[in-house]
Amino acid sequence: MGRKEWSVTIVFQDVFCTGFNRERTEFLLGNLRMEQRNFDHNERRVSYLGDDKMIYIYNCYGGTHSSALAAAYHLKKLPANREPTDKEILNIDVFNKLTSKDMGKLIFHGYDEEKNEVYTLGRGSSKVVVPAMYELANLLNKKGELQTKILFSNTSPTVPLSMTLGGLFSRRLKINVIGVPLLIIGAKQAHKDIIKLVEQTKNSAKVTTSKIEILDNVFGEV
Repeated sequence: MGRKEWSVTIVFQDVFCTGFNRERTEFLLGNLRMEQRNFDHNERRVSYLGDDKMIYIYNCYGGTHSSALAAAYHLKKLPANREPTDKEILNIDVFNKLTSKDMGKLIFHGYDEEKNEVYTLGRGSSKVVVPAMYELANLLNKKGELQTKILFSNTSPTVPLSMTLGGLFSRRLKINVIGVPLLIIGAKQAHKDIIKLVEQTKNSAKVTTSKIEILDNVFGEV
C-alpha cells in the first residue's frame, strides 16, 4: 500500500480526543501534519485507547536517524543484545529516507508489546514544535478529552559526530557515498545509548503521574 498522509487534526480527533470538535482542532493546529503508515490499523488503534495506554513520540532534528533507530529498538525491530548490522540499520523503514518536507510530521511505526503506539517526529531547528504539541495536548486534557497518555522523548543527545556528519552529507548534500557509511558508523556507535534511552523512556512511562510528559534526556558529555 502506498504512503498515506493524514493531518494531525484527524490524529487528535481519532486518537487523542474522539469526539472533540474537528473544526476547532484544525484551527488550533494550523498546518501541522502527520504521516500514518498503516491505514489498516486505524480501527484497532481506536480500540486501544485508555488511561493505561501511552503514545510514545521519539523526536530528533530530522526524524530519520536517531529517532528512527529508537522506534525500531522500542518495537524490537533491532536487537538489544548486540550491535546492529549494516543491513539491519538500512532496513529500518524511514532510516535516512525522509527529507526536510517531512519535518513536523508524526510518523507511526507500530504498536509495542503493550499495545502502545510508537511515533517519530522531526523537529528541524525549531525549539517550539514539541512545546506547542504539549500545550495542545494539555488543552485537550483540561477539557477531559485526552484519552491516553503522551510521552515525548528527545533522542538528539544520543547522536555522535559521525551521524551528524552522515546526515549532512547524505540528506543535505546528497553525497550518499560518504554520508551513508558515516550514518552506519554513527548508528553502531550510538546503539547502546539509544537502547538505554528507550529503556529509560519506557520506565518513565510506567512511573509518571502526568498525562503528558517531555523527556529531554542527557547522555555522555552532551
